[in-house]
Amino acid sequence: MKELKKLLIELENLIPNHELLNPSVSKSNVGWHIEHILLTMNLVLESIHKSDPVNYKRTFNFNRLLVFSLNKIPRGKVRAPKAVQPKEYFTADSLIYHLEKAKTNLEKLSTLSANNYFEHPFMGHLNLKSTIRFIKIHTAHHIKIIKEIIESTN
Repeated sequence: MKELKKLLIELENLIPNHELLNPSVSKSNVGWHIEHILLTMNLVLESIHKSDPVNYKRTFNFNRLLVFSLNKIPRGKVRAPKAVQPKEYFTADSLIYHLEKAKTNLEKLSTLSANNYFEHPFMGHLNLKSTIRFIKIHTAHHIKIIKEIIESTN
């Protein structure tokens, strides 16, 4: 949980760079990546809160095994589902709004059972521990891209 809070602080510090873009690093600008991280985080956290732990089913999933073994998401291999693709227009204020919502959602995790779960489109059911791990890996993946964009434009 502490690691996720640190990642949110890091993300917050990157918001002033939201307009930076380098198409040789990513087709999307820094703000798009921040918005995508926050949309994903909020959707996942809201889903896990609504889940019924009784319905959790752990099954073998190669994609989950790969991502969790490598502790990273292979770049450019997966397209974000529409639900977590940012709209064309967002501002620093809208990014901050989504960030505050993520902080609130994160605080609620402590009330959940170990078998509350999120159903990931490629990795199947992720229980609480796996969901937190996925969010960390996903957030770190995009922060790495953001930092590459920022470094390449300086």
